[in-house]
Amino acid sequence: MRKRQLGGAFGTLIIIVLLAVGGYYAYTEFMAPEAPPSCKAQLNSCVAKCRKSASEAPAMQACQDACQREAAACK
Repeated sequence: MRKRQLGGAFGTLIIIVLLAVGGYYAYTEFMAPEAPPSCKAQLNSCVAKCRKSASEAPAMQACQDACQREAAACK
């Protein structure tokens, strides 16, 4: 009599599913083009840079105003 292998078709199915999931993850992570950041994300990044770089209130306000103009142009 032939002994039945442990796992059999079920084990093979699990391996195929794991390979498919891994392949999809690799494709989305390395091959798919990345979308450009949204206008809101750009505004948040710009304002954060203003807070880090400007030490005086008028300079920070001018920087934030420039960020707002860029955000308005983005929409």
